[in-house]
Amino acid sequence: MSHPVIEVDDCVSCGACVDACPTAVLELGEIAVEVVDGDSCIACGTCVDVCPTGAITEIVDD
Repeated sequence: MSHPVIEVDDCVSCGACVDACPTAVLELGEIAVEVVDGDSCIACGTCVDVCPTGAITEIVDD
């Protein structure tokens, strides 16, 4: 299983990752983007690639 991890201090809530995610894993939260459906993550890396501040890390669990 895979899921994105958001570094809240680095996230500027621009929404680029939310718009780019093909499986709607992310949503804009009050402070930062939040992972709302990590089980649906397909580990495509799109959110990592579009984040302008590098606030997202993709974690792949064994």
